Parts: sequence; structure tokens; C-alpha cells
Amino acid sequence: MNASEPVGTVQALWRFPVKSMLGEELDASDLSEGGVVGDRAYAIRDRETGKVASAKHPKLWPDLLACRAAFVEPPRPGDELPPARIELADGTSVLSDAADVDAVLSGFFGRDVELARAAQNGYTIDQYHPDEENYDPDGHRDEVVEAQLGAAFFNERGLPSAVPEGSFFDLFPVSVLTTSSLDQLGELEPQSRFDARRFRMNVIVDTPADGFVENEWVGRKLAIGDDVQLGVSLPDPRCVMPSLAQQDLARDPKILKALARHNRIDVAGALYPCAGVYAVAEATGTIRMGDRVSLV
Repeated sequence: MNASEPVGTVQALWRFPVKSMLGEELDASDLSEGGVVGDRAYAIRDRETGKVASAKHPKLWPDLLACRAAFVEPPRPGDELPPARIELADGTSVLSDAADVDAVLSGFFGRDVELARAAQNGYTIDQYHPDEENYDPDGHRDEVVEAQLGAAFFNERGLPSAVPEGSFFDLFPVSVLTTSSLDQLGELEPQSRFDARRFRMNVIVDTPADGFVENEWVGRKLAIGDDVQLGVSLPDPRCVMPSLAQQDLARDPKILKALARHNRIDVAGALYPCAGVYAVAEATGTIRMGDRVSLV
């Protein structure tokens, strides 16, 4: 094998300033050891329960994916984050540093919430597990399960955390998906619309190969552009979120069914429906649209 194996080019870049809200598509993005700078920097926290609001529990938080957040100017590595503008589904807009941001968010969601700027030793969410065969290896069906994510997930297991303390990432700081996987799913289940936006990934790679090609990248290193290098850690197990409605994409439970049918992968000894891969930054820099992507 050559020292560098080209696999594609960067087709899209995404950052999601507020967890579970719509984000911003970028022409270029700085990548630090903590991931795409500014990604999942904030979350909505329920003051009554202490849990982080998540679209993974769509009955409790049905409007999260109808809201959008974007920074007023690009955040830079090592600098204090600029304010993010949060656009709520009712047309209300508020800045993340506004004195009344918590009051505005509480009024919209109908719950006493705050815009959290740091996860305290990880965080907890409520996650809905749909009544789907082959979805959850623990057997949860049509029930809500409390889940510890972020650094707490690793701390509980005595493992070194893959995410910085205080961050609102689920498990890893970078996520990657290929057009090959989207095309494969579309061919297998043509009645559904496998749009990249459903999966809320940081990097979409345009790949000419067939099939779920990124499954074979796990354990490899991925070079992007001139500077960035990612260590591909594991397949990305999927929750209910890709099947939810957002923007012009209709709710479609068949999205998750398709993953369970066609791309169940062993992750830490159990089979999960997966799409894309998780990664960590091993060399930082700037990722740009059109950058070449290679296995090294």
C-alpha cells in the first residue's frame, strides 16, 4: 500500500454551536484538539432535573431541531468564543451572551432552562429508544433511558476521556460521514431520503468508492488538506435523531430501520446501527471545502 491512499475530498463542513439545534455550514473551519472550534460549545440545561436537553428525547424536546445557532463571527483556537445567535422556531432571536438569554429560552421551551457553557464532569440526557428490532443491544424498546455522555461516559468506565472536560460532545470530538454511505443507503432503501443533514456530522467526504467505506477506516489515520490528521476511533452508533423532521426533511422512521438492517456493526462488543465514524484530532489546522482526504 502507498504511504498515502487518496479516498476523496471534503464536500461539506458543519459546526453546531448549541447541542441538538441546527448548526452552520462552513467554507472552512479550524480544528483543535477539542474538535471543530465552537462545535457543541453550548447546551440547554433543564434546571429542575439538571439534565441536558436533547432531541434524542423528541417528545420532551420537540422543538430543539427547529432552532438554529450560529456564531456572529468565526471562533478562533485559543480565543474566547464570540457570541452565538440563537434563532428559535417562533422567530425569536437571542445572543448567547444576552442578559435575558435564559429567560428567553425558558419562555420558548416552557421549562425553566439555562444556556449551559460547560458540562460539569460530563452530563446526563434522556434518550428515547424506539420500538425497533435490532436497534438497542441492551433490549430497550419504546422507552426512555437515562444516559451519561461526554467525559462522564469514560470516567464511569475507568477509561481516558476522548473529549475535553466540560464539552458537550456525546463520545468523540469529530465525526465524519461519506457520500458513499449515503448513496449506498439510498440504493438499498430508495423510498427514504438519506440527506447528510440528518446525521449532523462535522465532515462530509465525497468518496467515489461503493459501500460503507468509512467502516474500514476505523483504526486508521485520515489526512485532510495540508495539516489536519484524524485518528479514526470507531463507527458512529446512531440514535433516533436522523429519523426526525428538520428543515425540509420529513420525519422518517425508516432511516433508522435501514441502518439496523444494513449497517449493524460491532462497537465495544455489541451490535449497533451505525452511519459514519468518530475521530480525534491528532494534528490540528484548518479544514477547507475541497480539501483532499487520504488514508495514511
